[in-house]
Amino acid sequence: VQLQASGGGLVQAGGSLRLSCAASGSIGSINIMGWYRQAPGKQRELVATITSGTRITYAASVKGRFTISRDNAKNTVYLQMNSLKPDDTAVYYCNFEGSRWMYWGQGTQVTVSS
Repeated sequence: VQLQASGGGLVQAGGSLRLSCAASGSIGSINIMGWYRQAPGKQRELVATITSGTRITYAASVKGRFTISRDNAKNTVYLQMNSLKPDDTAVYYCNFEGSRWMYWGQGTQVTVSS
């Protein structure tokens, strides 16, 4: 199983990006899909998660600006990022969890210029 993240890039402050992460291979039932990020010199932190029951959690720093969604038929999770700030600059990683397994994507760079 591989998770392929895409959609990162360079954007000016106030702009928007949409990240996608799709799983390939036989993955089974995905309980939680999520996005995490890691800025230079900092620990990886949770950005947002969505459960199979569509319960959603956001980090306080992105609430109201980011929206997570999932397409179960496509084994894909999305992260719509609006009103981006320079502090959002990081490598964004997707994460899928089942009942007995967890997979990470390779990361996609998001850079927000001031």
